[in-house]
Amino acid sequence: MSVIIFLLIAALVVGAIGVGAGVRIVKQYERGVVFRFGRVLPDTRRPGLVFLIPFVDQMHKINMQIVTMPVPAQDGITRDNVTVRVDAVVYFSVVDPVRVAVDIQDYIAAIGQAAQTSLRSIIGKSELDDLLSNRERLNQGLELMIDSPALGWGVHIERVDIKDVALPESMKRSMSRQAEAERERRSRIITADGELQASEKLATAAETMAEHPAALQLRLLQTVVEVASEKNSTLVLPFPVELLRFLERATPAETGGAPAAAEQSAERSDEPSAEQPVEPAEPRRPITAEDTAPEQVTHVDGRSAAIGRPPASTPVPHT
Repeated sequence: MSVIIFLLIAALVVGAIGVGAGVRIVKQYERGVVFRFGRVLPDTRRPGLVFLIPFVDQMHKINMQIVTMPVPAQDGITRDNVTVRVDAVVYFSVVDPVRVAVDIQDYIAAIGQAAQTSLRSIIGKSELDDLLSNRERLNQGLELMIDSPALGWGVHIERVDIKDVALPESMKRSMSRQAEAERERRSRIITADGELQASEKLATAAETMAEHPAALQLRLLQTVVEVASEKNSTLVLPFPVELLRFLERATPAETGGAPAAAEQSAERSDEPSAEQPVEPAEPRRPITAEDTAPEQVTHVDGRSAAIGRPPASTPVPHT
C-alpha cells in the first residue's frame, strides 16, 4: 500500500514539473516562435499564457517594439570632393517574427552594418550642399537603401535621419567667406535699387519744380528751416535772383501810388487852415559881433570861475 502511495506522489510531482516546464507567458510587445523537434511552426504564439509540450517544443520570444539604433559617424568624400564626417540614427521594427528567428542570426547587428554601408554610399553620391540643405531627400534615399535588404529579414525600417555633418575648419572658413560675399552682394543690389527709385522720384520732382518755380523756393525755405532747427551751425542763405525779379515785378503794382499820396499830404500840411487865424511871425533880431564873441574867464578872489557871454548893455568889471 505504501508503495502505491509513493508511486502516485511521484507521478504527481513529475506531472507538476512537466506542466510547469510547458507553460510560458508571452508579453504584449512580444511574439513567440515555436520549434517542435527542431522545426519551426508557422503560427506564432500571441501574448498571454502559452502551453507547450514539455521536452518537445521550444519557444523563442521576439521583441516587436521599435528599436532606435544610432549609426556611428562615417568619414566620406562627397561628389564635389569635400571630406565630411556624417552620423545618423535608424528606427526599425520586426514585422515577421518567423523570418527574424530563422533567416538571420542577429538582425540588430545586420541592420547596423547595412546602415553604415548605406550611409557611406549616400555620402559619395551627394554633394555638400545637399548634405547641408536637402537632408529630407537624403533621408528618404538612405531609408530605401537600408530597407531593401531588411525586408528579406522580416524587419521594416521606420525612419532614418542624418544627425550631424562635420566639416573641416578650412571648409568652414571658405563657407563663411562665401556667405559674407553673398550678403554683401545682396546689400549692394538693395542699395542700387534704392538709388534707382530715388533718382526716378527726384526726376519727377524736378519736372514738377520746372513747371512751378515757386515750388523750388518753398523747398529751399523748408530746407533752411530744417537746418536752422539744429542751432549749431552758421547758415549762409543765397538769395535767388528769381525772387528779386518777382519782387521787382510786384513792387510797382502794389506801391505805385504811395509817393503821390505822400506829396499831397505834405502840401495839405503846409497850407493854412481856413478855420484857424494866421498869427504874424515875430521879427528876428539881427546877429551882431558881440553875439559871436568868445567866452571870457575872470578870476574872482583867487578862484577861477567860468562866466558866460556878457550882455551888450552890461560893462565887464576889471580886476
